[in-house]
Amino acid sequence: MSPAGCPHVGGWKADGWRQNLRLIYRCFVWSGSAETRTRKAKSCVCHACGAHLSRLHSCLSCVFFACFAKKHIHEHARSKRHHLAVDLLYGGIYCFLCQDYVYDKEMEQIAKEEQKKAWKMQGVGEKFSSWEPSKREVELLRHNPKRRRITTNCTIGLRGLINLGNTCFMNCIVQALTHTPLLRDFFLSDRHKCEMASSSCLVCEMSQLFQEFYSGRRSPHVPFRLLHLVWTHARHLAGYEQQDAHEFLIAALDVLHRHCRDDDGKRTSNPNHCTCIIDQIFTGGLQSDVTCQVCHGVSTTIDPFWDISLDLPGSSTPFWPLSPGGEVSVLNGEGHGGGATTLTDCLRRFTRPEHLGSSAKIKCSGCHSYQESTKQLTMKKLPVVACFHLKRFEHSAKLRRKISTYVSFPLELDMTPFMASSKEKRMNGQHQQSADAFCSDNRYSLFAVVNHQGTLESGHYTTFIRQHKDQWFKCDDAVITKASLKEVLDSEGYLLFYHKQLLEYE
Repeated sequence: MSPAGCPHVGGWKADGWRQNLRLIYRCFVWSGSAETRTRKAKSCVCHACGAHLSRLHSCLSCVFFACFAKKHIHEHARSKRHHLAVDLLYGGIYCFLCQDYVYDKEMEQIAKEEQKKAWKMQGVGEKFSSWEPSKREVELLRHNPKRRRITTNCTIGLRGLINLGNTCFMNCIVQALTHTPLLRDFFLSDRHKCEMASSSCLVCEMSQLFQEFYSGRRSPHVPFRLLHLVWTHARHLAGYEQQDAHEFLIAALDVLHRHCRDDDGKRTSNPNHCTCIIDQIFTGGLQSDVTCQVCHGVSTTIDPFWDISLDLPGSSTPFWPLSPGGEVSVLNGEGHGGGATTLTDCLRRFTRPEHLGSSAKIKCSGCHSYQESTKQLTMKKLPVVACFHLKRFEHSAKLRRKISTYVSFPLELDMTPFMASSKEKRMNGQHQQSADAFCSDNRYSLFAVVNHQGTLESGHYTTFIRQHKDQWFKCDDAVITKASLKEVLDSEGYLLFYHKQLLEYE
């Protein structure tokens, strides 16, 4: 595409050109409503050969559709001297005099506005949703394979990422972030107001990345600008060596958080008082209760978190004995068949009381002296997206290895047993006996799983992502393939992303 613009566009513009261009984009490029999709499926045929399958362009000077690959649109331009046409697949403007796709600021703005309207109509901004075509559309689309993706199996948002040299650690996290519903809604609605140079703002680059993912293009995207910004703002990740996907996730969230603005238009570095989109989605509150063993006084602190790192059996850190079955496991749809460790087991271990011992005495505010104590972690505030990091890579002075222990994780997860409020109820003798007693507000649905294959020294990252309500796809850099739910739940699991089923609004 020519970045300098086209001198022939100005000669084409006349009274009413904006409305005419909007109609082309609305009805034949980014068609969003049932009416315009029907019109598109019915009308978009080459007027020269009647083909649907060839790459069609629409003349900007008259009502004429024709193939680009078969040169029918070229013949029309030459005979009629109509030198501008719109690519009906990607929306680009082609000039037959320049012999290239050209850029015009006004026309680009119109195209973007109509694209956003179409996305809104298609339900891109709704949680795990898809829109369904009418019966009339189904009949028309059945005869046009090029448009069959406009169904409940719509694959918009699925796009591979080119590996730029051991960058699978970045690609797998990008896939998880671009399929995070609320983050997707934020970026596709252009709500980011940048105060930095766009060339150095990671939020601007992520916004552009979302536009690329949801543009409808299927060719793999090359995330070279994202990689450059990561190297610039997180220098410990620079270079072509393989990096840790979890480390990249935290670094990316940190930079995005620093480059975002909160609702008051002020940039903040305090996660406790930030309302930027990153903290709205990913930040939870972890409560730490330290109890004196002498006076039983409790000291409580609450710290923000973006993810929860969980120890696994097989690590050098002792993993407490597991009890088969149990109320919590049943609630979360997990069993202990064959003694398999579950995600619930890991969370129960994470939130169990821990005796700190004589070597870690604290000064008790009640006793006014150093005493032994116990410490217990619980969830004070749950994030919209809960990310669980299974600690598979063990690094110590004597040991560097990968822990491949299989951990069973559920499709739906109830976090109520691990809440600070549940602990208080148990201490007050209010025991919950059944799943019905648990609050549905704390239920989550799995939507992305990052896996690592190989060893600590040589490995590869892939991601399973959830499309709509019940479809799963495996993202392996540039290659995306359909996956079954069994493949997802049987995978080893390194990072597990869960989305809250019910959202709270203030």
